[in-house]
Amino acid sequence: MLSESLGILFSLWGWLVSVQREISAELALMLRAFAETRDWSALAGFLPFGIAFGAAHALTPGHSKTVLSLFVAGSGASLSRGIGTAVILSATHIAISVLVVILALPVVSLAFGEVGRARVLEDLSRGLIGLIGLWLLIAAIRGHAAHGHREGAAFGVVAGLIPCPLTLFVMTFASARGVPEAGLAFASMMLIGVAAVLASVAALAVAARAGHGGALARFTPTLGWLALLALGATGAVLMLIALMQLGRS
Repeated sequence: MLSESLGILFSLWGWLVSVQREISAELALMLRAFAETRDWSALAGFLPFGIAFGAAHALTPGHSKTVLSLFVAGSGASLSRGIGTAVILSATHIAISVLVVILALPVVSLAFGEVGRARVLEDLSRGLIGLIGLWLLIAAIRGHAAHGHREGAAFGVVAGLIPCPLTLFVMTFASARGVPEAGLAFASMMLIGVAAVLASVAALAVAARAGHGGALARFTPTLGWLALLALGATGAVLMLIALMQLGRS
């Protein structure tokens, strides 16, 4: 059973990688053609593939899906706030990549330790996630809930600070050919795909929490202390994840 499950996961992984590779190749051809013709009608016909590109990329490991689900489930966020946090995370994830290329293209090679990575921004994001984890832990110890709109928005921004490598590729390729507007248009479509996947992750986290809460309610008159326990556990796990990732970098 385990071997079959792993086989399915590896097959899915291979399919997602192949989808991204094929769209990347077609995108490179399209951007070259657009740089010569400036034909927006032809580019517009290709842009919807950006949604599939973003969704396929977001389904692969990364994009803070684990910390997002932990935050949404552990902080007690509602469905709307959970989805809002996911959308803010996605927008920040894409926007930071666009800004890095548009505002700092001449120093991209110096700022990036590896192709498609910005170590300073990654470390900043992980450090701030650790601080959010500490804040959640303190809130749990003090007996306060922490699921307001501002907290979710702040978490979305912090978790999204890690640039999207494929958006960096798209924007760099387009800017190098003098058509950053085409790269921006494609990145905007990618945002839809990424946001759809992360919003689904947030919705599943809320549903899972609600399901467990309903089961526990049959045996427990109040779930307040369990909510605080989940909040504290979430904070501790976020701190641990941040420390582990900072240690690896």
